[in-house]
Amino acid sequence: MPRTLITLSAALLLATAHAAPPQITPIPDARAQIPATQLVPQPKRAEFPAGTLALTGLGIRTVGNAPELNWAMRDLRTEWKTRLGATLADAPAGKPAITIGTLADADLAARAKAAGLGTTAAEGYALWVDAGGAYIVGADAKGAYEGAQTLRQLLTPAGLRFARISDSPAMKERVAMIYLDQYSKGVNDALIPMLAALKYNTVLVMSNYVQWDTAKAGGYANPGGASKAEAKRVATLAREHGLEVIPLIETLGHVEWMYYGGKNKDLYQDPDSQNPFAYDTLNPATYSRVLFPIFKEAVEVFGARTIHIGHDEVRNRDRFPARANGKAAGFEKLFVDDTVKIHDYLKSLGANTMIWHDSAFSDSVIATLPAKLPRDIQVAYWNYAPDRDYPIIGQIAKLGFGVLGASWDEEGNADGLANAVVKAKALGMIQTRWTGYFGNPSIWDGQAQQGVAYVRAAGAFWNPEAKAVANAESLYRDLYAPAAYRAAAGATVNLSAAVTRSLTDNDEKGWIGKGPDIDLRNLKTGVQQIGAYKFNISGAVMLRGKRGAVSDLPTRATVEIGRRADAIAFLHTAGWPGAVARENIGHYEIAYADGTKLVQPLEYGRHIRAWTDLLPTSMIPAPGWAGKTADGLEVNVPVLEWKNPKPGMVIKSVTLVSEGLNANPTLIGLTLIGEGK
Repeated sequence: MPRTLITLSAALLLATAHAAPPQITPIPDARAQIPATQLVPQPKRAEFPAGTLALTGLGIRTVGNAPELNWAMRDLRTEWKTRLGATLADAPAGKPAITIGTLADADLAARAKAAGLGTTAAEGYALWVDAGGAYIVGADAKGAYEGAQTLRQLLTPAGLRFARISDSPAMKERVAMIYLDQYSKGVNDALIPMLAALKYNTVLVMSNYVQWDTAKAGGYANPGGASKAEAKRVATLAREHGLEVIPLIETLGHVEWMYYGGKNKDLYQDPDSQNPFAYDTLNPATYSRVLFPIFKEAVEVFGARTIHIGHDEVRNRDRFPARANGKAAGFEKLFVDDTVKIHDYLKSLGANTMIWHDSAFSDSVIATLPAKLPRDIQVAYWNYAPDRDYPIIGQIAKLGFGVLGASWDEEGNADGLANAVVKAKALGMIQTRWTGYFGNPSIWDGQAQQGVAYVRAAGAFWNPEAKAVANAESLYRDLYAPAAYRAAAGATVNLSAAVTRSLTDNDEKGWIGKGPDIDLRNLKTGVQQIGAYKFNISGAVMLRGKRGAVSDLPTRATVEIGRRADAIAFLHTAGWPGAVARENIGHYEIAYADGTKLVQPLEYGRHIRAWTDLLPTSMIPAPGWAGKTADGLEVNVPVLEWKNPKPGMVIKSVTLVSEGLNANPTLIGLTLIGEGK
């Protein structure tokens, strides 16, 4: 047969649905959430002797009356219920127990001293677990609460890991930024306990669009904002998890919120602005009609001891000054007078003031402007680039201001800033988050990398000398939506009959055709534990895409199942990145024995991403395998778990379909979750 006909015949064969009867092997632990072994944040001193404290008959008791002790008990009981489906009861007399108290109790103080684990630093604690029980002894009540967050991480199905820990934070203020919007309840109810578990002690709450009474009366309350009742509820929830609340109400600049619905046009800083950004500081109505009444509401609703008033990027968009009287005064006087006016008003309400650094401490004004500001203003220095040294932190501190560093989501940023803060003996750190004023759900699905950054930053803020947090993506997913520590039976599926590409590429004909230095050879074949799942890996069911290296592959591949399942786990990726976020690059067709079908779309970045794409923008896929190529490139393959809405019906087959775009769907493992009988 001529070579051209052979090639044509092969292409036609590959373009058709590829059905294969796979080997399906039942296993007792198809999915099993495994307790993490690293503690986050890492304690200053920790030892882990061999052994575990049995859970049978183990109870809990507190010594003292501080609210933090009851919060600690609540969190531990929640951990037991979530992870083990068990109740952590009150401790029976004469049995090993979890005992929580402080150095104020003489007996506990003596026990901590005898154990050689005492600490007197604020928020510090001693913790030990041995055959005699578990003890948490805080230097203060907050320290006892922080110790309980560490004890939670020692829980395993077999018992509490033996440990000897003495710990305290490196910095006084450890702040995480959260948002209030119409989606607040669903998100903040998960975030706040997570932030407490990570030992933050303050939340900076973006509050521009809270539906203040003042804004409602003025007609500029945005319907996407949270209600005052929700703001108060979140503040209470935060405080009951050991978190102080600092509302952030952006002023001077970023004040689009006060112009919603075309209102307050007389207060524009720039009367000609088409998208007003700043306000007129020389119009008394700016303060009497808008700012002061809202600040008063915020202090009352949040019980705030500090309010962050923004004051950043003031001249980034509008002309400032723009009006003739403002030009006559000049920027520096306008900025100082506005800041002092707000500061003095907040002080009359019993609240301190915090600002961002950039407008008041820029190179052009740092020699003159800061000297005119009250020294009790706290300054948050934001810098979102990873570095080892941030000298301006020390410079601002030497000018007499309390300083906090503010990091964002790039790896290394929080670590470098935290070390600079400790070096300058500054107040602490803020982990910022910029997911949009009405984008709360994106912290899980859309901009989840900013949630992952909470985890990394927590480690750096508590203990800057520790190594960077490993597996932060997995930890974030588990802390935000905790899973039980129990195994689910199921079955691995051997895909070898459907494989179109090997994971290795010794001859530039495997994987993506780039040779042995850039393939997936380090993802081993056979039955492997990948994250919380087990997969039988034999190669890749890679489908067609736009790239020439995969243009001859099939557009669809079918795997026969013939079994029931509660869920299906897909270990999958794409050979190349998608051109557009959320681009639909293909789908799974799940066909049932009764002839019906369901479709699971594959949106790039949301359900699937390329093996070279490390940015976890969505937590819908679980972290799966992570490793490196032979030439050192970091790569990963996530896991998508599809929940079966018809678990009682036999699944006939699963078909992977490619849209033939740049990102070509590639299935590497398929595991059925559930007994499947």
